[in-house]
Amino acid sequence: MVSKNAIPLSAEVRETKGSKAEDLRKQGFLPAVAYGPKIEGTPLILNSKEFDKVFAEAGEHALIDLKIKGRKESAPVLVHDIQKDGVSGRIIHVDFYAPDLEKKVEMAVELVLEGESPAVKKLGGTIIKTLSELEIKALPTNIPDEIKVNIESLDAIGKEIFVRDLVVPEGVEILKDPDEVLVLVAAPTKVEEELEKPIEEKIEEIEGMVKKGEEGAEEAGEAEEGKGGAEKKEGPEKKEEKKEKEKD
Repeated sequence: MVSKNAIPLSAEVRETKGSKAEDLRKQGFLPAVAYGPKIEGTPLILNSKEFDKVFAEAGEHALIDLKIKGRKESAPVLVHDIQKDGVSGRIIHVDFYAPDLEKKVEMAVELVLEGESPAVKKLGGTIIKTLSELEIKALPTNIPDEIKVNIESLDAIGKEIFVRDLVVPEGVEILKDPDEVLVLVAAPTKVEEELEKPIEEKIEEIEGMVKKGEEGAEEAGEAEEGKGGAEKKEGPEKKEEKKEKEKD
């Protein structure tokens, strides 16, 4: 039985003999394959534009009601893998997995932050997200598109949100250590403080550094001149001493 929320998608069985994948793509078709515990590996062709539309809505977590031409029953499937052209980035092949709807599957689901942290707004803290996805286990019909993490409780620098703090839909099991940190608030760094300085202040600092450099150069020049002058004054005396030594 397919979930009533499954997104419909039409497909046809692809004849593997005499049909080249690139020729099919030029005609607007997308090669695919469907497999699973209750379905034999079946090569398929899809309408490329129709699949793009369905995939934009379903992603890799929502069930798709795959209606294969010539078959009485449709198959509930998940997008298991997609291949893209290395140059254009367009999808060139799709793998569908037809799961057993009565058995739980493991999958990575995106973590999405929501709300506003008082520690960021009032104290200038920085939000650090340690994980972008979370491994879960659930029935195919219960897989969420995303898991939301509310950060409004982060009201102090150093405060954290742990895996155990998450609220997930009923029937969803999280496959992570409950004590693992998901999100934390870090103190603003010196780099950020420097970037936040007014332009005028930065210019003054640079001018001050240039001025110090010029003053240092002038002092070095004066010292060199003084040394040279002393050598010139001592020159005749040294010559006299040399003459006296020669007489002796």
